Amino acid sequence: MDKILEAVVMSSYPNNVKQGLVRRVIEASKQPMDSEQCWSMLELSTKLYLTGDTKYKREVGKEVLEVYGHYHPEEFEEFFNVRFLLSLLQEGYGPLGKRSHYVLDYIQLGLQFVLESPSANTIFSLLRIEVLRKVCERPSPKLCAKISKLLIQYPQCIPTGKHQLLFCQQLIRCIGQFQCVSEGEEEIMEFLEQVNKVSGLLQRIWRTQTSAILPSLKELFTIISSTEEQEAPSNALASVVQFVPLELMDGVIRNLTNDDSITDVQMMMAIGRMIDWVSWPLGKNIDKWIIALLKGLAAVKKFSILIEVTLSKIEKVFSKLLYPIVREGALSVLQYMLLSFQHSHEAFHLLLPHIPRLVASLKKEDSNSATSSLEQLAELIHCMFFRFSGFPDLYEPVLEAVKALPIPNEDRIKHLLGQNAWTSQKNELACFYPRLASKSETGKIGLINLGNTCYMNSIIQSLFMASDFRHSVLNLTEGNSQPLMTKLQWLFAFLEHSQRPAISPESFLSASWPPWFTPGAQQDCSEYLKYLLDRLHEEEKTGKRIYQKLKESSLMSQTVERHYLNKTLIEKMFGGKMMTKIRCLKCLNVSSREEAFTDLSLAFPPSDGNVRGTTSILPVEEIGPQFIEPPENAGQLMGSPWIRRKAPKASDHAAPPMSVETLGFQEPGEAANPKRGNDVGVDAAKDPPSTFGEQACAPKDSRSVPDLINYFLSPEKLTAENKYHCEKCASLQDAEKVAELTEGPHYLILTLLRFSFDPRTMKRKKILDNVSIPVVLKLPILVAPEETEEVCQCGKDDSVPGSGFMTVVYDLCSVVVHSGISSESGHYYCYSRECTDTVPHGQPRDGVPKPTSDKQLDFEIQWYLFNDTRVSFSSFESVSNVTSFFPKDTAYVLFYRQRPGRQSCLLHEALAEAGCLHAEPSLHKDLMEAISKDNILFLQEQEKEARNRAAYISALPKSPLWWRDLDRDKDDDSSSGGCSPAAGGGGSSSFHGLVF
Repeated sequence: MDKILEAVVMSSYPNNVKQGLVRRVIEASKQPMDSEQCWSMLELSTKLYLTGDTKYKREVGKEVLEVYGHYHPEEFEEFFNVRFLLSLLQEGYGPLGKRSHYVLDYIQLGLQFVLESPSANTIFSLLRIEVLRKVCERPSPKLCAKISKLLIQYPQCIPTGKHQLLFCQQLIRCIGQFQCVSEGEEEIMEFLEQVNKVSGLLQRIWRTQTSAILPSLKELFTIISSTEEQEAPSNALASVVQFVPLELMDGVIRNLTNDDSITDVQMMMAIGRMIDWVSWPLGKNIDKWIIALLKGLAAVKKFSILIEVTLSKIEKVFSKLLYPIVREGALSVLQYMLLSFQHSHEAFHLLLPHIPRLVASLKKEDSNSATSSLEQLAELIHCMFFRFSGFPDLYEPVLEAVKALPIPNEDRIKHLLGQNAWTSQKNELACFYPRLASKSETGKIGLINLGNTCYMNSIIQSLFMASDFRHSVLNLTEGNSQPLMTKLQWLFAFLEHSQRPAISPESFLSASWPPWFTPGAQQDCSEYLKYLLDRLHEEEKTGKRIYQKLKESSLMSQTVERHYLNKTLIEKMFGGKMMTKIRCLKCLNVSSREEAFTDLSLAFPPSDGNVRGTTSILPVEEIGPQFIEPPENAGQLMGSPWIRRKAPKASDHAAPPMSVETLGFQEPGEAANPKRGNDVGVDAAKDPPSTFGEQACAPKDSRSVPDLINYFLSPEKLTAENKYHCEKCASLQDAEKVAELTEGPHYLILTLLRFSFDPRTMKRKKILDNVSIPVVLKLPILVAPEETEEVCQCGKDDSVPGSGFMTVVYDLCSVVVHSGISSESGHYYCYSRECTDTVPHGQPRDGVPKPTSDKQLDFEIQWYLFNDTRVSFSSFESVSNVTSFFPKDTAYVLFYRQRPGRQSCLLHEALAEAGCLHAEPSLHKDLMEAISKDNILFLQEQEKEARNRAAYISALPKSPLWWRDLDRDKDDDSSSGGCSPAAGGGGSSSFHGLVF
């Protein structure tokens, strides 16, 4: 019968004829027959099953074996003996070089017919040994899957005792070497199925023998933490972790992170490879294990490992958000990595170039998964904006990409940041602040944030960029009896000459610290600036004065000495004077008092738009790109009811934009001009189109700096509880108070009073109104007639004849921005440029601005953005638009520099004669030596850091180039498949790139 069957199978008959003949043979085989015939048929069917060159032959062999196993069990058991099985497993079947690949399938097929036989236990014992031997030989994924299939169906064949633990460990070693060599989607799906079968066997063993889990995990960790030069273990190991019970997670992680035998390099290698597992498409709970290990490392303060791994892997994790099949796990890992990396902006900034492309891809996908991921991603981005504010130029493209997505409230943001931080003790991360390899391309140097000290850093950088002040400080002589000024000199000198990308202002902070400030808490930068200038001023007054030394060396003229010898450097640079006048409305008596100031604190007018007085508001003007055209009717500017005026003659030229007749006293009984100054000065300034052209997202009631100055200088009624005690009337009377600037400071500091106390909530709130900032500001200064003549000798007369007012022009040089909604929180950064006299001024003539080509030169001065350690190039456009893009980022303190040739000519003469202006400051010997030594030390530190970092980074696992995933995200709708970057798009190659 075996000859007949073999002849039929090998014949060239049509398949339907063959099948009929084979069916007859098989039916005949069910009848009783002698043992010899059974053996012949079993040998033939074994040959067909194991070496058949077609699927049909193997199917015939399988069917015959099953018939003989059912109908001739004794003969089958005799044939399917231990010796035969041992030969199959150790020697194989078939000719050399063409051994059968179906031995394990054959054994699995035959075992079902010998389960009850006396030889069953012997066979199982043999198989337990042989499967362990085979696994130790590192079989291919296909063969390993066949072993797993066999053992899952027949668990009696699974090694027991110590051999079982060894088997699990060797099986994990096998998985670690699995590689998919094909890029075809069918082959990849087959590979994934094979891996699942193998890891499924481990799950089966662990369910019955939980004691094998921890040793298995130890072996897994040994594999992924290995630092030997070899091929990286397969990501298929992710399939093992998914079957570890989550209740064991805490204990496993605690043991790992507290094991002193595990080096930092090994731990970094292990966590790096685990993070690569986010690309494994079939893993469950992988993200939970990765996050748990990251948290465990944070708990034992392994911050250096966390930093290196995060910076090296976060872009790859981010790129996996393109793929729906792994998106959920990748997003979880990304969220933790970003939200926990709170000591530096480095990790978030690595992703900035790629976020717009990813957002566009997810929007195009238009699936539930993409929509949910977009919302979570937007929440994450806004958390990062909140934590690392002060980068408007970098953030604008990202903000544009996510502008249509929901924005989380501040409580939600604080909650997410609070629960994910590595540590609540910020000082523990002090040594891990961004390691900048070199100076900023700007050539400027940053300041290290010492724990919410951005308020100080912004002020220091603004003062440093005030070049006249900086030169004066650097030119101070040694032993000037001014300890704080000396520390500022050292800080400025290091900012000028250090080779470091950023320096620590720790020494200056401790010396200039206001005693009521709480360490580590955010403070008001304006309050710090006032305190600092006051300290420096008082210190110079009580010590040796710098200009006394200049007098002794006869470097100063008598005129300059008379005007400036008694002034401190702070007074010379930042000091101005203001006259406050109060007129009793009953007796019309006027009292006046002159006060010095170093800054003007500008309140916001009431939201209803009503100013506090009924008389005119001084029309402070802005020129340059935001110039207010002069009124056609000069009489419109003659609106103050407090002064006597001459009637304008027909031959007179049009009044200048800032009429000197806008503030003063009116003789009793003289009628006020019905056309008030605020009709032009305020309304024009408040009209955004006429003020500075269109500005994106500017609110309709957007204010300008001239608005706030006008409001500051407007008359104030003193009535009701605020009545004025008139000495002439000897009683409380209604009165009117007005302020006039009598001396303009060289550097005008304007503080916008954005923080106010809300009695309803009992908290300080912030006014978030956008305020347009003019790059050039014209300010009227009241001068005495005799002073007018003296001042005008220094330059062209910009005053109005007989009025007592003169125009002083100021250039914007720094803007300190506060990001946040409270003075007790948020972040400070500043924009600055270096205004000097070498730049053409484009000053107005007779009140008419020069052509745009001259004024445009103001924009040729480079702007910089100072944000703690980071310094970057910027522009006035960024300064102007920052609040439009980031509503919580608002201008707070402004620095303007007075143009020379007017009231400031005496100061410029003094500085020039003293050699302080525009010359390279000559530092004293000790300071130069300190800088030189520190620069040498920095170079040595760089060399050492480079060596250590190279050794450290070389331990990180090498992974495929992450950006290839993002580069594949093209507008290609011709492809198909379900695992691509876009919904329904992408071919097999993209899938292969995802997994491997």
